[in-house]
Amino acid sequence: MQSNRIHIIGGPGSGKTYISQNLQSITDLTAYDLDQVFWDQSQNTYTRASEESRAEKLSSILSNEKWIIEGVYYKWLDESFQNADLIVILNPPLIKRQWRIFKRFVYVNFSLETTRKKLL
Repeated sequence: MQSNRIHIIGGPGSGKTYISQNLQSITDLTAYDLDQVFWDQSQNTYTRASEESRAEKLSSILSNEKWIIEGVYYKWLDESFQNADLIVILNPPLIKRQWRIFKRFVYVNFSLETTRKKLL
């Protein structure tokens, strides 16, 4: 039996995005990153979206019959957990998570620097 509603949780660097994107590529499920819901995407800084905005976006995602949600924002996700057919908890070793976070930091900062140089 295939799960049509999957919620993936885990700490930073645990592989949530990687796994959700790979699952999306081999299934007919659509992956949603809760960072896109939690943070106000109209800002250039990390500003939380309003509770109303988060609830509206989450409700829109949950209204679909099939989804993969990845994110670790526990406090406002009761409905997501209740509607999930499968909840996946990722818990790789701490050193692996730290290495992934470091690589992401270097990649993002290098990419930003490269982009900035192109604009100048």
